[in-house]
Amino acid sequence: MVKALIVYASLTGNTAQCVDIVEEALTDLDVDVEVVESMQADPHDFLDVDLCLVATYTYGTDANLPDEIEDFYEELSEVDLTGKIFGTFGSGDTFYEKFCQSVDDFTEQFKSVGAVEGAESVKVDLDPEEEDIEKLVAFSKSLVEKAAAN
Repeated sequence: MVKALIVYASLTGNTAQCVDIVEEALTDLDVDVEVVESMQADPHDFLDVDLCLVATYTYGTDANLPDEIEDFYEELSEVDLTGKIFGTFGSGDTFYEKFCQSVDDFTEQFKSVGAVEGAESVKVDLDPEEEDIEKLVAFSKSLVEKAAAN
């Protein structure tokens, strides 16, 4: 059975809604899913799973990583995830110039430690609408297909 770990940060609940959608989609695909808030997560836990997922929002006009996931982001750089499959997703606000920058930051961090992108990132404007739900479900399917082929 494929195992997945979703680490997330959510301030307004929008990213948490996205996590719920991905968790349900993965569960429907017979994936054993664990969801952990970023403050309780350890990047080394990704070594024990097949799919490494991070969901986050982006904070403020400077497109900063949220405070509660910053340590996790920095510690992730110290873990060798060569060959591990990852996916990133999250919510943001298109009002800001750098939409969902933290999702892109995590994508780059995963690549820097040797992980392989299993699906293109999904960025949701505020809370997930029907089109976003479809994208998150397709994202989940792509990750599972990549894991099965690995």
